[in-house]
Amino acid sequence: MQHSTILPERVTATAVGAMRHLVHRIRGGRPGHVVHGAKALIAALFAWGVAAPWSPGHSPYLAVATALLMVNASTVYQSVTKAAQSVVAKLAGLVLALATAWLFGATAGSVAVIAIVAVLGGPRRTTDDRLQIASTAVIALAATATAPMGSLVAPVLQTLTGAVAGIVVNALVLPPLYVDESETAVRDVAHDIGTLLRDMGDGLAERNLTAKAHTWLHRARTLERRLTHAEEQLRRADESLRWNTRCVAHARRKDVTYGEAFRTLRGATLQVRGIARTLADNAHDHHADHHLGQQFLDRYAETLGLAGAAVKEFLEPGTAAGSASATRDRLRGAIDGVLDWHDTMTDLIGRGTLTKPGAWHVYGSLMTDVERLLADLDHADAR
Repeated sequence: MQHSTILPERVTATAVGAMRHLVHRIRGGRPGHVVHGAKALIAALFAWGVAAPWSPGHSPYLAVATALLMVNASTVYQSVTKAAQSVVAKLAGLVLALATAWLFGATAGSVAVIAIVAVLGGPRRTTDDRLQIASTAVIALAATATAPMGSLVAPVLQTLTGAVAGIVVNALVLPPLYVDESETAVRDVAHDIGTLLRDMGDGLAERNLTAKAHTWLHRARTLERRLTHAEEQLRRADESLRWNTRCVAHARRKDVTYGEAFRTLRGATLQVRGIARTLADNAHDHHADHHLGQQFLDRYAETLGLAGAAVKEFLEPGTAAGSASATRDRLRGAIDGVLDWHDTMTDLIGRGTLTKPGAWHVYGSLMTDVERLLADLDHADAR
């Protein structure tokens, strides 16, 4: 019987989330691909035009390949750091190849030395860096057998040219900016928290505590995945603002990465999980005198509904000053309504007028969680 109540809701929630993600990909994917394609073409032509005149055979393929790699970095900051790592790794590989060729010649012994040095290159280098150094050194060592030593400098110069071309194009032609994605991710967290609070309130009002308590707990636990995704999107948004030329024209975006709102919602998630866990434990408590009284559950159902509305209103967009003011008023109204009811219930519990006095510790836990939830929202809204 328990499975029949849990499984359909889990499947429905999963399907709704998948459809929302699919619609977002369809709406936002095609323009992004066009921009990436145009930037890649510009970077490739730019790198070819700069490097072709002085490259051996007028074929600067390494410059073009490097430019494509840098221009497709997810942020301008990443394109710069990747370029620096690539150029440094190739220089290190070239120096290593020249040193081993001078000491041992182009022999198997030189390859062994290169492998040993690359593996023992120090803990501060990543595995990818060591592999790039080793591969560059081996290729350069092979080239020394058929080409003059001076010709080995050309690949490094091509890499540097391609890196500069990719960085310039990535920085000047619609540089990546992920503020909108971070906003959407944080709003999704608020939506899921508010929906779960509302559903718990509706379930308590319909006397479905025993049937749905574990479903609510499962949904509360899955909020962590939403938080992780939102945190990653916020990190990308903050990184995309670094050295981004679009921020000069849109300086206001620097203050709209929703980091403060995310921290508030992370705290709210902890309180929601506490509420869901307490309700689930109480629903299957074998001590009859520990069960929550219906008088409390009916009022607590109203509280959860108001709390859910408050969480949803917390990040409700306002396109004009009037609508933004109305959103704040609705949020304040929801918070004030819950706090007034909280004072009433605390007084009833203190005077012992509620039924089921053996469940006082459960009352206290539920009231503390919802009080902290609303206090965090109130504090964030005031800021």
